[in-house]
Amino acid sequence: MAMIGLLAQKVGMTQVYGEDGRVVPVTVLTAGPCPVVQIKTQERDGYAALQIGFGTKRESLIPKPLQGHHKKHQASGVRMLRELRVDDASGFEVGQKLDVSMFEIGSSVDVIGVSKGRGFAGVTKRHHFTGGRETHGCVTHKQPGSIGASAYPSRVIKGKRLPGRMGGERVTVKNLGVIGVDAEQNLIWVRGSVPGHVNCTVLIRQTAKAGA
Repeated sequence: MAMIGLLAQKVGMTQVYGEDGRVVPVTVLTAGPCPVVQIKTQERDGYAALQIGFGTKRESLIPKPLQGHHKKHQASGVRMLRELRVDDASGFEVGQKLDVSMFEIGSSVDVIGVSKGRGFAGVTKRHHFTGGRETHGCVTHKQPGSIGASAYPSRVIKGKRLPGRMGGERVTVKNLGVIGVDAEQNLIWVRGSVPGHVNCTVLIRQTAKAGA
C-alpha cells in the first residue's frame, strides 16, 4: 500500500556540507502545498485513497469534465490531480493542505517521476555495451553483434537488448535521505538525484521499505 506523499516540482541540484564536513549532493524540490480534493473510502469506493492537487492553471485551459469535478470539490484552477492509496482516510478532510512539514530531516523518501527522454539510442548508450575495437579494419564499433540463434529456434529471443527509444519512462528512486526541510518556502532537499528534467513534476512519498 502506497504511503501518503506530496506532489513537487524539481528546482535543480546543488550541494551542501554534512555535519562531518563532507559534501553531499542534493536535489531541491518545491513540494506542495497540496490540497485534499477528494477522499475515497472503503465503504463507498471499495478502497481508501486521497486525491490531492498541485499547482494552478487557468480555468479556460482545463477540460470541461475536469472543471466540473473541480467545482464539485471546491478545487477550481488546480493544475494537476493525483490519487494516493492510504490505509485509513478518516484522519483527513476535503480542503486540508498537505505540506513538507510531514517529512522529517533524516527520514527516507521515494521519489517517482518520468525520466528524461533520450530519443532513439543505440546499444552502447542504451545498454552500456562495450562495442568493438577502435582500430583500423574494425567495422563493428557500436553494433550489437549477433542477435539470434542459427537453426533453432531461428528467431530473435524475446527480451534481447537492442537499439530503441531510451528514457521517457516512469522511474522510482527509493530510500533518498531527507537533508533539509523549509516549511515557509515549501522546499525539501533530498540526497542524490531524482528522475526528470528541471521544472518537471514528481511525487514524493514516505518510503515503503526503509533501509532496503
